Amino acid sequence: MKLPALRSHPAAFLLLLASLAWLPAVAQTAAPEPTLSAALQNKTAVGKARLRYWGFDVYDASLWALPGFDIRQFESQRFGLELAYLRDFKGTDIAERSIDEMKDLATIEPAQATRWTQAMSSLFPDVKRGDRITGVHVPGSGARFYLNGKLLGEVADDAFSRLFFGIWLSPKTSQPRMRETLIQGIGGARTP
Repeated sequence: MKLPALRSHPAAFLLLLASLAWLPAVAQTAAPEPTLSAALQNKTAVGKARLRYWGFDVYDASLWALPGFDIRQFESQRFGLELAYLRDFKGTDIAERSIDEMKDLATIEPAQATRWTQAMSSLFPDVKRGDRITGVHVPGSGARFYLNGKLLGEVADDAFSRLFFGIWLSPKTSQPRMRETLIQGIGGARTP
């Protein structure tokens, strides 16, 4: 139907206008929020834990979620996980350690592991004591990362996001005590 023909059919013309008006809203919700406060809107800190490794304090983790967050179905909910670093680390070391932890949770094809490691290495900067990297899990989309509240970028891969956040939230985590401390403040939390 050509545009002049639509003008003679007001209902069809209005339907077209309504559908076009809807498109920018979809594009805006798909784009990463430029600030952490926008990405975590309405979410509160529901748990905190410190990672100590071989007697060294590594980072403080904080879990940000809506009331009613269900740890048993974390993959289907939007949440944030902040790591406040207590030591200096290279971004590439963070990426490599993350992929090693993810491999302990599930089988990852070597090519996929390489792509994910490269994606993290390009996003994660070297951090100094006091820096905060916050990851936001967006179900069905992937993970968005923020440094000290400002957008670093995203890994638009839902499988990556589920495994990445599984490092802290999966029952198979290598740090079960840390996980328990991190989620103990969640109302009604039951762990598998």
